[in-house]
Amino acid sequence: MARAALRLGVRALALLVFVSVALLPLVSSDDGYRHCEGVVRGWADASSGRVKDGDKLSLKDLLFFLHIPRTGGRTYFHCFLKKLYTNAQECPRSYDKLRFDPSHPDCKLVVSHDDYSLTSKLPRERTSVVTILRNPVDRVFSTYEFSVEVAARFLVHPNLTSAKLMTTRVLTKSRAVSTLDIWPWKYLVPWMREDLFARRDARGVYKVHSSKKVNAYDVDDMVMPLHRYINDPVAHEIIHNGATFQITGLTNNSYFDGAHEVRHCVRKHPDLGRIVLEVAKNRLDQMLYVGLTEDHEESARLFAHMVGAQVLSQSGTLTLDLKEDLPIETDSHPSMEPEDEETNGHLNSTHGWQNNEAMNSTNDEHGKGNMTVGKLMEAYETCIAKLWKSQSGRRKISLKKVQEANFSKEARKLVSEAILNQIISLNRLDMELYDHAKKIFTQEHLMLKAQQSMVGQHRQFGEQKCLMHAHMPERRKHDKMVGSA
Repeated sequence: MARAALRLGVRALALLVFVSVALLPLVSSDDGYRHCEGVVRGWADASSGRVKDGDKLSLKDLLFFLHIPRTGGRTYFHCFLKKLYTNAQECPRSYDKLRFDPSHPDCKLVVSHDDYSLTSKLPRERTSVVTILRNPVDRVFSTYEFSVEVAARFLVHPNLTSAKLMTTRVLTKSRAVSTLDIWPWKYLVPWMREDLFARRDARGVYKVHSSKKVNAYDVDDMVMPLHRYINDPVAHEIIHNGATFQITGLTNNSYFDGAHEVRHCVRKHPDLGRIVLEVAKNRLDQMLYVGLTEDHEESARLFAHMVGAQVLSQSGTLTLDLKEDLPIETDSHPSMEPEDEETNGHLNSTHGWQNNEAMNSTNDEHGKGNMTVGKLMEAYETCIAKLWKSQSGRRKISLKKVQEANFSKEARKLVSEAILNQIISLNRLDMELYDHAKKIFTQEHLMLKAQQSMVGQHRQFGEQKCLMHAHMPERRKHDKMVGSA
């Protein structure tokens, strides 16, 4: 009996251990989810501050242009902001996180790839934020293309060691800001550069043309194919849902110490992305201006009226010419993609900053007399034409070493539907955020039309009042003559 009871007790204990072990992964997984949910919700609660509705439409002391890569931000920087702000008013080394100093006494403008967490270094109550969003699929394409373009410039060197050594020497001697200093290119360009050299070594140094005739996004023996690029861990860390993470301050370049854990939790448990997305939408709602790369002409006009006019007004250089500044109702269908023709202001050569004719033409007009919004737009159009032409030529030169990677809108059409759908799936947060940005953009357009209609009515009333005053002496003389008769 005693032995039977002992055997029964051992079996019961073994069964208990088996059940416990079987349930352990489930409990551990649940605990992991609950931990992540607490982390993400805790971060969201701490990030939910709002501004008063009336405040968001007024330009504050400091303007922070949150530049999401490959959205056309460099065009705005050179062709709008460099004309609205003096060099002294721009915060030094805005794009260079390690050496950026926001405490500069005359600092009124920050233009940076740094994410929203940068506002923790700025006087938040005195800072207005603006940004531009782009269709996530096009942004991924453009990021891939630009990674290849810049990395290909290093192929003038005989090998990767030589390219790294020369770059280090040049940057050590120069005070210039290089693309290799700037997020996200400081990660994406070296990654692509190493891959390009490996593929060149494999096919032969002097062989330029690919052995295969395929579409530009799948030249396997020459350039990392797009389908591999989007599935690499680097792309998951930096590119996918990049706009959402940048606007929420959760990139791997964040000033927020807990950003990595929040980002890790969202990738591990995708449904927690909804919490991050709501914070991103809230951030967009509070911004002074939200533009769209695809609606380039209308975005530029809205920026000139909503931001440019306030900068000029505050600086005392604005002369209102309502007749000139009223919008022209046209469909916006630009002949080229502005960001894909955009100048790379950081790295015009393999190594560092070099001013060219297009850059020099963008020196600001600030302080050179009265400026209207209409004149600002004219200057912008002249500037972007030069910048696009400059970058188009530089892009052709850069891609000569990888000629089969002949990127274009036509070549994009050859990319399979499966890859396009995968990009959409990998960027589901950005897709929804972009839809939200389009709604804000529509509201901005309607708000500007209402504002200009109101100003036009005031002007018409003022003209009628002036006309009445002009005829007042004649009316008095007439009344006096009638009275005396």
